[in-house]
Amino acid sequence: MDLRQLEYLVAVAEERSFTRAAARVHVSQSGVSAQVRQLERELGAELFDRTSRVVALTAAGEVALEHARAALASAAALGQAVGEVAGVVRGSLVVGMVAGCALTPLFDALAAFHRAHPGVRLRLLEGVSEGLVDEVRRGGLDLALVGVAQPPEGLEVAVVVDDPLVALVPEGHPVASGADPFAHPLVAMPRGTGLRAALDARCAASGERPEVVLEASAPDAVAALAARGLGVAVLGASMAPAYPDLVAAPIPDTRALLALVWRDRASPAARALLGIIRNNSFSVD
Repeated sequence: MDLRQLEYLVAVAEERSFTRAAARVHVSQSGVSAQVRQLERELGAELFDRTSRVVALTAAGEVALEHARAALASAAALGQAVGEVAGVVRGSLVVGMVAGCALTPLFDALAAFHRAHPGVRLRLLEGVSEGLVDEVRRGGLDLALVGVAQPPEGLEVAVVVDDPLVALVPEGHPVASGADPFAHPLVAMPRGTGLRAALDARCAASGERPEVVLEASAPDAVAALAARGLGVAVLGASMAPAYPDLVAAPIPDTRALLALVWRDRASPAARALLGIIRNNSFSVD
């Protein structure tokens, strides 16, 4: 067996699909299937149950997955250790980004990194902030741009935006004249996002229990629902200018952060990207 086969095993197990796994590792589906079959022959056991529409691990596959992840992590640690000594940037760089975010300086930094290190395989994955933070801690992501209510513990953090929350409503709405936004139905981002974490933290601290009647994962959708009178939108203050047809009312004692997070022992590739961000894009202290 080789590390490539173990990488394919992990990809199929996590994606629960040979098709998605093939796209993830940039190999044809037939190539992934053939390598997994070869691994199964070498191990003398089937690792996946292929009888259902969703690919699932067998009992043997569950055991193999644990060891495959450990082997890949060890190989990555070996490469990182040598790279740190030699200052070599190579391998891959996996960056996470909160869904729906369009922070162009980050995209500019990724482009500059790719030009400087074309041999490094670059991947950008979207997700909810809570899951992205967990992936950084686990080592599945080298760094991530996330929305949080407070800096995550155990990680290096660089705050990009420190934003209070605002309530967005159409003109003539009581909240536009100073009424309590929490006395009205709310439209908010889903749990797992930084804006929702900030809203929930504020409510927990004050003991208030507003009714969130609608959720949407894109700020534009949250604002559009509020513009149609379906609830009071809760978004970051920096987002408000994008919706001139809505009136923004401050929500006191709230703080939503957009931040880069990474592990203390970042890979040479991650450090190289952070260096580009420091020099050319946005402030990272």
